[in-house]
Amino acid sequence: MRFLFYTHSLVSDWNHGNAHFLRGVMRELVARGHEALALEPADGWSRRNLLAERGSAAIEAFAEAFPELRSEAYGADFDHEAAIEAADVVIVHEWTDPALVARIGRARAAGGRFTLLFHDTHHRAVSAESDIAGLDLADYDGVLAFGEVLRQLYLAQGWGRQVFTWHEAADDRLFRPHPEIARRRDLIWVGNWGDGERSEELQEFLVGPCAALHLDAEIYGVRYPDEALDTLAVAGIRYGGSIANTEVPAAFAAHRLTVHVPRRPYVAQLPGIPTIRVFEALASGIPLISAPWDDCEGLFRPGADFLFARTGAEMIKLIRQVLDDRELAASLAASGLERVKARHTCRHRVDELFGVLRQVGSAELRQQIAAREEA
Repeated sequence: MRFLFYTHSLVSDWNHGNAHFLRGVMRELVARGHEALALEPADGWSRRNLLAERGSAAIEAFAEAFPELRSEAYGADFDHEAAIEAADVVIVHEWTDPALVARIGRARAAGGRFTLLFHDTHHRAVSAESDIAGLDLADYDGVLAFGEVLRQLYLAQGWGRQVFTWHEAADDRLFRPHPEIARRRDLIWVGNWGDGERSEELQEFLVGPCAALHLDAEIYGVRYPDEALDTLAVAGIRYGGSIANTEVPAAFAAHRLTVHVPRRPYVAQLPGIPTIRVFEALASGIPLISAPWDDCEGLFRPGADFLFARTGAEMIKLIRQVLDDRELAASLAASGLERVKARHTCRHRVDELFGVLRQVGSAELRQQIAAREEA
């Protein structure tokens, strides 16, 4: 089967977490004998910033790290109709230009034989509702929403025909423990400072505890304003700048623990949706302590897979416990890894994707799926 993904970028993970998940999904599809191609805008902001910051070597590094993946950049004169007509399944990410979202839908309505899905992995449905409400999804066969609360919102607003929950997950071909790497430092956090969506939370649950405990800590990410960099320096935290996602598993392995600080829209308006870094950290076998969020879908086993800190003071206490108690640290790492391998890898999500396609796919597509399962 031929899968076509419209994404903001596959080759660039600069401030673009969906690239992590899409790479893992495409790798799994290819491993199962399917064809997978990503289409991304040639002038996308993530790709532009990646080239500006790391140069063309970053694109070459992507090709070396993921030789099985194919991505093609498109411009204004690209023949989208020809591309989608050659596919069995087309999945369009929500960062795609609204005019193109509508154009692909029209091609489906005009008799396109492909099955068409829309994929939402962001909080814009609650933080910029008009952006999503303005999308023309009438001719899409289904919507993939990365949390049950988001699925319910799409249904309540009448956005799309059928809506399915499709959480992100870890690419465990990439994210896995590295016991050969010594844990030399105390704490690592990989994340972007962003647009003030969690500045106070970062101070309370990350910067403050690191300073109070005088931790040997480092932070990686982009979009850190000068005042944020000054704050890190005062706290004694090393700022490592941008890091390619392929380098993160080794970085996790060199540290004794990590933390999760969710963005405010997810905590307040989209409960049950962690960032992909939770899946990736647990898949890497590093103990994790999280700031508050509501795991209302039961994705994990709080207290076993990771620890919750309700306040900054509790974060300080829990960090000290994990650093001082090797058995506790080992138990958290083992339990989190087991949970991801049992439920939250890209293999699981591809299985779920085929479950969706059995429901909304064309008769021809369902026959193809059945034939492969019987073979």
